[in-house]
Amino acid sequence: MSTTSAPWGDATAILAAAGVPEDPGYYHEFTAADEKAVLTVPMRIQQAWELNDPDLFAETFAEDGSLLMQDTQLTSREEIRTFMRDGFGGAYRGAKVRGWPLSVRFLAPDVAVVVSQGGIILAGEEEVADARRVRVTWVVVNKDGVPRLFSHQSSPLAG
Repeated sequence: MSTTSAPWGDATAILAAAGVPEDPGYYHEFTAADEKAVLTVPMRIQQAWELNDPDLFAETFAEDGSLLMQDTQLTSREEIRTFMRDGFGGAYRGAKVRGWPLSVRFLAPDVAVVVSQGGIILAGEEEVADARRVRVTWVVVNKDGVPRLFSHQSSPLAG
């Protein structure tokens, strides 16, 4: 259950503005309006992977957002955009991610932490390989009524 009164926005409207179809099943038990709004962040990231779209991926982040991907630490939206453009044009061409939320917690009226589980599905694969299963921590901030990803870190579950 949500513990904040911050105006996180309407999940359906946030996703529509980003051109991302809403997946009501993604929310699981996190169905309060502010929880759903926060969970638009991982949904937007999943859609960016689905489309191999580095711009949608990067625009989900705050301007000074941070992404730790394997051993690479990226510390701005533009670094993230360039990294994902290279990835979607190379090793991650045709890849997608799948996951689901395990927890949503509000640390302050404009800061939430999501923990999820999932992983990368490479082109030609049907499901996440055990070696690519991860647990992810998402720090989400409310920037002018739009949830933005401030920090994303994944840790392997296997191997």
